[in-house]
Amino acid sequence: MITGQRVLIFGVNSAIAQAVARLLVQRGCHVYGVGRNAEKLRAVLEDLRVRAGPDQRVGGCQADLDDIAAQPGWFDQAESFLGVIDVVLIAHGVLPDQLVCQGDLATTMAALHSNALSAVALAEEAAHRLQARGAGTIVAIGSVAGDRGRQSNYVYGAAKGMLALYLQGLRNRLAHHGVHVLTVKPGFVDTPMTAGFERKGWLWARPEQVARGIVRAMDKRRDVAYLPAFWFWIMLVIRSIPERLFKRLRM
Repeated sequence: MITGQRVLIFGVNSAIAQAVARLLVQRGCHVYGVGRNAEKLRAVLEDLRVRAGPDQRVGGCQADLDDIAAQPGWFDQAESFLGVIDVVLIAHGVLPDQLVCQGDLATTMAALHSNALSAVALAEEAAHRLQARGAGTIVAIGSVAGDRGRQSNYVYGAAKGMLALYLQGLRNRLAHHGVHVLTVKPGFVDTPMTAGFERKGWLWARPEQVARGIVRAMDKRRDVAYLPAFWFWIMLVIRSIPERLFKRLRM
């Protein structure tokens, strides 16, 4: 069970990451959060400090999470603050407008960079450090959108699919070094990032619900977690549709 550990969270300002951080603080964990928006980061860290005990450490820094060259420095800062890193949670990302992407290559490339390349770089840096220790956990939030390309969000889905495949290989590599790698695949989650969706029915989950699932998966050292769990069955059906039929569907 994840208790009392030292956790580094990238994208701590996101709704899901905030909810995970609160659960971990309740378990006595120390948290260092990295977020894009400085004002929001201050509010998130203050909230965590109020929830933390007198012996728990809560800190963080503002950073451009797309800046791959700066990433090792963030790990150094976190290690200096926490002493050592036990868990790395990669939770940042953007939800691009697919139609805008189709008309603007720069937007497409920026979305791929934010959702895939920057996350891969963070996971690789985490892997290097945790492998040297022979222990630790790497958690990255992907999406069910990465399981199959659909016309409505294939740029976002391609990025999350790349991240999932990368994590699969990383998990295979680090299993021999005592490091656990967890791929999280949420379905629809009601967060500020999805505020533009008007219809939100029974398939939609709350960030707190997804966060509880993430922490459970960490405790059980799961490899892949679909959240909520029914998304495993939904995506199993979607992946099983033959391509000659699937390409004719409007999804």
